[in-house]
Amino acid sequence: MKKQKINNKSPLITLALILTTSLAACGGSGDPIDDTPSPPKPPVVSYPSYTDVTASGGATTTFDAGNSGHGFSTPAPNLGAAELAQHLEGDANFEMSFTTAPNAAHPELDGLGPVFNNADCNSCHQRDGRNSTPSLGADKTRVKLGTDAGIFLRISKAPNQACTQGSAENNYCAPIPVPDFGGQLFHRGVLKARADWQDHNFGGQADVYLSYERTTVTYADGGQVSLKKPIFEVENPYDAPRETKQSSNVTSNLLQDDVLMGWRNGMPVFGLGLLEAIPEAAILALVDEQDSNKDGISGKANWVFDAIKANAGDPNPVSLGRFGWKANTPSVRVQSLGALRGDIGITNPLFPEESIAGTSLHDSYLTRTGFVDTGVDVDGAPEASAKFSDDVVFYAETLAVPARRNVSNSEVREGAKLFTELNCSACHTPSFVTKTSGDIGGQPMIAALKGQTIYPFSDMLLHDMGDGLSDGRPDFLANGNEWRTRPLWGIGLTQTVNPQAGFLHDGRAATLEEAILWHGGEALASQQAFMGLDKAKRSQLVAFLMSL
Repeated sequence: MKKQKINNKSPLITLALILTTSLAACGGSGDPIDDTPSPPKPPVVSYPSYTDVTASGGATTTFDAGNSGHGFSTPAPNLGAAELAQHLEGDANFEMSFTTAPNAAHPELDGLGPVFNNADCNSCHQRDGRNSTPSLGADKTRVKLGTDAGIFLRISKAPNQACTQGSAENNYCAPIPVPDFGGQLFHRGVLKARADWQDHNFGGQADVYLSYERTTVTYADGGQVSLKKPIFEVENPYDAPRETKQSSNVTSNLLQDDVLMGWRNGMPVFGLGLLEAIPEAAILALVDEQDSNKDGISGKANWVFDAIKANAGDPNPVSLGRFGWKANTPSVRVQSLGALRGDIGITNPLFPEESIAGTSLHDSYLTRTGFVDTGVDVDGAPEASAKFSDDVVFYAETLAVPARRNVSNSEVREGAKLFTELNCSACHTPSFVTKTSGDIGGQPMIAALKGQTIYPFSDMLLHDMGDGLSDGRPDFLANGNEWRTRPLWGIGLTQTVNPQAGFLHDGRAATLEEAILWHGGEALASQQAFMGLDKAKRSQLVAFLMSL
């Protein structure tokens, strides 16, 4: 049959077939035939869309911070001349160290305390990054928090029942202040802040001690990592000196069993204006409180009291929480000026009353010392002027986001794939586009922040992170297990900026690997998948995080 088919073709076609066959047999040039099979083509590798992105903050990105200890302290490069001047004024205010009132020589510096956590913003946000994690030293089992501690305690009374819908009647689900103490524990004080100041010079509302509880985690391949959990103990409260929780008769308001305490580490302050400029609708689109898609991830919005709206007479002064470890503040302005009044004790136009006003401690201090430290200056205005306040807020809103590094490195690229495969991106949403109009913090939008494609790697929502990270303390709609997804941009430069910095809300993790291992709750499946990787792949994921 085959011969018959060939013979049925025309002579020209037959000749062409013969020539083709001959050429093929000779390699076309008289060379022998190469029968070696071609190697299989490598599979096409699909990397996430963010793998090659370097400009994490859009046009606000700085590309000059890669190996700098000041990598978080650069002004956004797209600021105009007047904006840059205001940013630099705010920078000076951010680093200003306040003093006890009265200070006749430098009245612009006075007003510290009378009880406080630190005397300047930079101490909690060292070089605009995280603060140093307190170290015990080789010869200590615990250490007393002092002047070098950027960590502090939120305090509140346990509610009778969970608050799920805020209203004026329930104070919008805000934490319940501890009687005669408030909502934050101040472990430092000015001279004579306490009535027993001879025994506790420069003491605050109480003494705070830190120790660590250590455990070991073992990977599937036998590798091990030591983890530490901070244990804080509060002693010697001003309303019952020398009392502890172990005292036979506990009388202090602070040491009662229904007082809840949550430990807070200072956060980086760069890129905050961009986070506030993310459209609210874009964040709310990610909410899945009932886990309708059954992926184990149920992002939740925190709706919080907004002092700006309250001051403007809004009948419903509630906004979406965006900042703080539990998304308990709505704007950079509320966050910054709340910390100025709270952490340092400097009143300002948004928070004109001392944080401890009306407490026995404050009343006693004013009576015993005769100092005029009621939170106002000689003209009856708050201690920080409107301009000072505006400038320091503007500074926090306009710090540049550091560019990503090493994006072409093969380990980083493989780590980007793992970040998606392990479903880390379900909470650490890679990107958003900022809005182009409207306001932030009650002020007109800053031009440099408009319409920027940014890569913060956060959905800005609350997630249950499990019992291991729980502080048991509700904060507006956030329960004790829930934390806001921490933005990851710049995280690889954390210990370049401050080698002593730690990760997570209380600084317990010394490395990013340790931080991953603490993930539980909604992140447990991702954490377990990470633990199942071999050492090389675990290193790749960390390499990707270090590139951010």
